[in-house]
Amino acid sequence: MSQVFAFAIGHSRRNTNNEPLDFFFPAPIKEPGDELAQLIANRFSAGITQCSPEQVAAFCAELGNDHPGAAAAGLADADGPLDVVLLTEDGPIEGAADAYLKLHLMSHRLALPNSLNLDGIFAKMPNVVWTNDGPVDPREIAAVQLQARLQGRQLNVELVDKFPRMVNYVIPSGVRVADGSRVRLGAFLGEGTTVMPEGAVNFNAGAMGPNMVEGRISQGVVIGEHSDLGGSASTMGTLAGGGEIKITIGNHSLVGANAGTGIPLGDRCTIEAGLYVTAGTPVTVLDEQGEVIRQAKARELSGGSDMLFVRNGRTGRIECRTNRKAIKLNEQLHAHN
Repeated sequence: MSQVFAFAIGHSRRNTNNEPLDFFFPAPIKEPGDELAQLIANRFSAGITQCSPEQVAAFCAELGNDHPGAAAAGLADADGPLDVVLLTEDGPIEGAADAYLKLHLMSHRLALPNSLNLDGIFAKMPNVVWTNDGPVDPREIAAVQLQARLQGRQLNVELVDKFPRMVNYVIPSGVRVADGSRVRLGAFLGEGTTVMPEGAVNFNAGAMGPNMVEGRISQGVVIGEHSDLGGSASTMGTLAGGGEIKITIGNHSLVGANAGTGIPLGDRCTIEAGLYVTAGTPVTVLDEQGEVIRQAKARELSGGSDMLFVRNGRTGRIECRTNRKAIKLNEQLHAHN
């Protein structure tokens, strides 16, 4: 039986040297069953190839209208070759095409953050000037700007980055994103998640949903269900000093406004507003009667549940108390996403 780890048919935009700037995969497929894997292998070669719009139409017709992969049928209207990515295994990133495919898999909720091999992704994805006219090669932006001006148009540059806005490629069901520039392609947003204007979600990171995200979910960080990141709250990612530690926050937890965490948290945990708990933060651990149990570094408490981190208003010491109250999100706020 043919091995298919991931498969997608997509459309790319390219610079004047025919080098790809981005890839759009409307209906990626991950780990199909034996029958579908054989159908894919019979029609397409492994690796990164191209196909005609007619091949796309024939493949989608064979899938049937009810299959999610048939959403790629709209690509049959393209006026040129389309891109095919067929990965037989989850190996390191070899080019922009498989990088974009894996980012799409996460934003389509087909793969969880930290579940895919993304080794080499920064070297293989091109840096792009993202404009209201689409992606532009940085080496060509001056000419494109001049052409737009001479045509009486305003070319708006939205960002210069390797990673585009998720909402320009994937809009998951049941979410709200107040500022699309703050959620990168490759973010995982679960059903019922709201990302407020100051919230941000990096690639290979996510919120399982429902969640209220008013702070930053860094690369590699995962927030559990019914948890809340307060305004300007921060989570330490592996690209920002977190080393190899994967920061996770469990269910029904709260990181208060202007607070943050550099350690994993279990369920029903709270960090009070303004308090950043790093791995080396000295913490006084108290029992339910408020008596001191021990002194510890925060890393020793990693992954624990029912923890309340506060700064003692009289002594200034950071304390870990028993959290007696689970966080409950505003149900009305998330019921209408």
